[in-house]
Amino acid sequence: MKNFFLAFVAIVFAEIATFIVVGKWLGVFLTLLLIILTSVLGVYLVKKLGTKSLQTIQKSIEQGQAPGVALIEAFMMFVGAVLLIIPGFLSDIIGLMMFTSFTRNLFKPVIFMWLRRKMKNSQMIILQR
Repeated sequence: MKNFFLAFVAIVFAEIATFIVVGKWLGVFLTLLLIILTSVLGVYLVKKLGTKSLQTIQKSIEQGQAPGVALIEAFMMFVGAVLLIIPGFLSDIIGLMMFTSFTRNLFKPVIFMWLRRKMKNSQMIILQR
């Protein structure tokens, strides 16, 4: 819990420092406009890709397949959209990384490994393809 709090404080300070640097570079008006635009983009992506992800999950269930990969991708896109909605340039960069398939494929094995470690003592099975 202490590490989580320290990481949260470090991220907040990093975001504030980024605001200051970008504000000096672009100016206050353009910096605020960029923050608003990324938030609007995040809302749009949640709306558009959220329904697409739900359709993919439903399709895999209808075909009798486990929707594990589709659920992970939907979760990653949701987290990416939330990170875009939250004001901050570092969170925006990470959020955009969640939407590109290349970086999403880099994050997937880490998430599967984390889930396997968390569910090791339960009776759940996660299939990775």
